Amino acid sequence: MDTEKTEKITIILAKILSFVFHPLFCPLYGLAIIFTAPTFLGYLPATVKKMLLMIVLANNVMIPVVMLPLLRSRNIISSYFIDDRNERIIPLTMLSMLYIITSFIIFRFHVPLIIKSLMLAVTLLTIIVTFITFWWKISIHSMATGSIIALIIMLSIKMHVPLTGYLVTAILIGGCILSARLLLGSHNPAQVWAGFATGFLGLTAVMLIF
Repeated sequence: MDTEKTEKITIILAKILSFVFHPLFCPLYGLAIIFTAPTFLGYLPATVKKMLLMIVLANNVMIPVVMLPLLRSRNIISSYFIDDRNERIIPLTMLSMLYIITSFIIFRFHVPLIIKSLMLAVTLLTIIVTFITFWWKISIHSMATGSIIALIIMLSIKMHVPLTGYLVTAILIGGCILSARLLLGSHNPAQVWAGFATGFLGLTAVMLIF
């Protein structure tokens, strides 16, 4: 009984972790890291920070969440978890379009280049994972995890500031997220590591170029 209870608790924790660190929240967490890290970016006006957060929250979190019931009602998706690979294609395509709009809006503002690079990277990664999903189910949670870890490393390099605390925290949480996806049976190890590598290498490449 104790073993069964422990397994149930573990599953519940894995589901909570998967929700709290859902890929939809990745850009918000990325902006939060940029705004709170000990660099000059932390001194951006509060109005600018609020504006950027609100744009991402509205376009890339609230709109997708509102659209889920519509997709469900039309039987485009069979559940809100969207575990089926084929069912992910339409939501990911719509999300890619929303990220393109968000990037276009943010690029029109006079904000630091690293913020624009973050949004461009997230947009390109979403488009890439959409194409991959046509043939293979890659872990989007893992991709988001890899991109956040890459963001911290690139932010540290570009700003010449050690972000050891941020990096260690991200790695520990990232390990838990990857383990949670495996524990829930949502992905196999290949899908998890492919997602992580895609996110890490993709964001690193964009930030190196820009």
